[in-house]
Amino acid sequence: MEFLLSGVAAITWQQLVMYGIGGLLIYLAIAKGFEPALLLPMGFGAILVNLPLSGVLNQTMEGVGDVNGIIQWLFETTIESSEALPILLFIGIGAMIDFGPLLSNPKMFLFGGAAQFGIFFTILLAVLFNFDLNDAAAIGIIGAADGPTSILVSQIMHSRYMGAIAVAAYSYMALVPIVQPFAVRLVTTKKERLIRMEYNPASVTKITRILFPIIVTMVSGLIAPQSVALVGFLMFGNLIRECGCLGSLSDTAQNTLANLITLLLGITISFSMQAEAFVNAKTLLIMLLGLVAFVFDSVGGVLFAKFLNLFLKNKINPMIGAAGISAFPMSARVIQKMGLKEDPTNHLLMHAISANVAGQIGSVVAGGVVINIVSQILKNMA
Repeated sequence: MEFLLSGVAAITWQQLVMYGIGGLLIYLAIAKGFEPALLLPMGFGAILVNLPLSGVLNQTMEGVGDVNGIIQWLFETTIESSEALPILLFIGIGAMIDFGPLLSNPKMFLFGGAAQFGIFFTILLAVLFNFDLNDAAAIGIIGAADGPTSILVSQIMHSRYMGAIAVAAYSYMALVPIVQPFAVRLVTTKKERLIRMEYNPASVTKITRILFPIIVTMVSGLIAPQSVALVGFLMFGNLIRECGCLGSLSDTAQNTLANLITLLLGITISFSMQAEAFVNAKTLLIMLLGLVAFVFDSVGGVLFAKFLNLFLKNKINPMIGAAGISAFPMSARVIQKMGLKEDPTNHLLMHAISANVAGQIGSVVAGGVVINIVSQILKNMA
């Protein structure tokens, strides 16, 4: 009996907290529908890795020797040593995205850059809160509301807070319908939110659709070489979609591949959610800084649209700027809903989608730029 109860006796209060966090993530996934494909495995994984002497982690057993745990093996193999899972997920994401609305309205590319302001602002803020520069860089990327990019940057930067960063990034992806309307209303007037925008899309040829992912990859690679893995796999997935001769592979990438990798990524990232590393004041601060980054990304896009309106004859509804974050297609839907609430006849969806897909590119390029800059700074400091 004593042997059977030894596990219960070994539970710490920090592990109890993690059981609560795991249960909360599962609840949000099932009851609220917040990113269930990822939050559910993350929540269940958080419970698994925090069981005393958990068999999913490497350990030494008396009379047996060293035993490899499946979650630790997955983490060390597919994230720590190769970043394979988050990178491969971009193939599926790229196959899901139709860049046609963006290509027919190229000025929306600007919002994919403007809405990354919060990333760089939060990096500076995190440094002021005494985070190491590599950790600050990973924390700032939370603002893009792009989980795979956040995970990848935190791994490349060897951040000690990958678990907290992943939870924050995916939480704010799920909370886009709650947080973003608040941020938008904070910096817009009702008159600005009522601005109507006509949608007259130009035709986009098939050759343009095919050349676009190739050109974006080459340009991004030359400007920010560290973004090649991110942008390249995203654009490769889109090329599969647009080439017209790989329909079944495109469907597989969008559904089977993306879903399988998302599930594995969720339970694998839970390795970094072990209680001793996760339950501390730094984790709470990371969540708050991530919220700041997310809000300032949205606000940055809105303010950029308001700046452009000083010079444009045909005004842009500044709410469109907030869709320049990476949370596709949630952010575009939120902006469409906000527009309809202000004026039931004002349809902003296609404009918002254009900015939103630009934000998908902008966030991964921003991730590469951050890696390049921070790596160079750390190299010069060494």
